[in-house]
Amino acid sequence: MAAAAAASLSSLSASFSSLSFSSQVSQKSHALSLGRIRSPPRVRPLSLRKCSYPTTVAAAASVAAAAAAGDVLASTSDLDRSSLESYVKSRLPGGFAAQKIWGTGRRKCAIARVVLQEGTGNIIINCRDAKEYLQGNPLWLQYVKTPLLTLGYEGSYDVFVKAHGGGLAGQAQAISLGIARALLKVSENHRSPLRKEGLLTRDSRIVERKKIGLKKARKAPQFSKR
Repeated sequence: MAAAAAASLSSLSASFSSLSFSSQVSQKSHALSLGRIRSPPRVRPLSLRKCSYPTTVAAAASVAAAAAAGDVLASTSDLDRSSLESYVKSRLPGGFAAQKIWGTGRRKCAIARVVLQEGTGNIIINCRDAKEYLQGNPLWLQYVKTPLLTLGYEGSYDVFVKAHGGGLAGQAQAISLGIARALLKVSENHRSPLRKEGLLTRDSRIVERKKIGLKKARKAPQFSKR
């Protein structure tokens, strides 16, 4: 009886050891297999993707008709960028360099090339409506419109702008100077009222450079006597 009990115990211990060894092997294999699995590529949701949606059929047809006939649109606020690009190309044959009424304005790091043409008062900046490009900021829009309002031409000319460099505030002030300089090419009599409003003065103020040993241009670290 004792020998039989010892034999059964030895068989049980052998079976338990084999089970533990097999479980360890299976865990290692699972760990190895999990380490080899690659994560799937990240897919951006449709709401975050940049999609260019076509305009309505009526807006596209009006732009095409205006481009073919060389007419002036009453408003460009409802058109998308592709339609505005085709409209600008139709209004400016030969590009900005081939136009006669133009002006260049600068402010800080911003540079704006402005072209004036007879129209209804539309302002297009980099093939986008001015209100959209300047994010609806009333101060920046006022900078752009001030030269035309000063002479009473807010509904007489369309403004086409190619701007780069700096921020939107600097670009808006550069556009203002460019429009004022372009209006001088319309008539030299515009110089006196524009000069009186200070619209022909180039604002040369820029950010002062940082100094060595200081935190900014003039801000110094806190002084400790002891």
